[in-house]
Amino acid sequence: MTRVLVVDDDFMVARIHRGFVERVDGFEVVGTARTGDEALALVASLQPDLVLLDLYLPDAFGLDVVAQLRAAGETCDVLVITAAKEAESVRRAVREGVVGYVLKPFAFPDLEQRLQAYAADRVRALADDDLTQEQIDAAFTSGPSGPGRASAPLPKGLSAETAESVAAALRDTTDTLSATECAEAVGISRVSARRYLEHFVSGGQAVVSLRYGATGRPERRYRRA
Repeated sequence: MTRVLVVDDDFMVARIHRGFVERVDGFEVVGTARTGDEALALVASLQPDLVLLDLYLPDAFGLDVVAQLRAAGETCDVLVITAAKEAESVRRAVREGVVGYVLKPFAFPDLEQRLQAYAADRVRALADDDLTQEQIDAAFTSGPSGPGRASAPLPKGLSAETAESVAAALRDTTDTLSATECAEAVGISRVSARRYLEHFVSGGQAVVSLRYGATGRPERRYRRA
């Protein structure tokens, strides 16, 4: 069983998240926390495998809690669940090594998919003592967080931080996104945005469709897979 600690300052939200987790086979919630200090104390005492962490806590920013966990030598994984859409928060989450970044609100299937992917990665990690180069590459470039941690290494010239920002733009859209719209949201050129988007398509993390206008070439539109 994968032991999970749920951290959210809203009691009702924490209860919902607990219910979601316990609906997924192989996962059990061992505790809940409402503050950063409570999270640190419960990680130390309960030793969970995974922490579902909100970023907006009453006494600390969630990513500061992650840094404190690492400084204390805690090795639990962290899956961020938050309403924070700022690119800097996403970039810092990547730097802190979180295994996923899920925006509120979300439905059960969204979390279920990420937990199942996390469990599969964990089983593989525990089963292999010695890894091949391909497995090592996959560990650094894949995971349940979707686009931005793609299943294939990023091509030369693409950065992990920008990839995660493009991924966040894809997650934020309720419909589809053009390269131009993505470029404006992230603050990069249209050409660069299209390279990242096409990389996600080739890796199966995004799909592309064509929108036809009255004249000219059809516009390529992207959405999460």
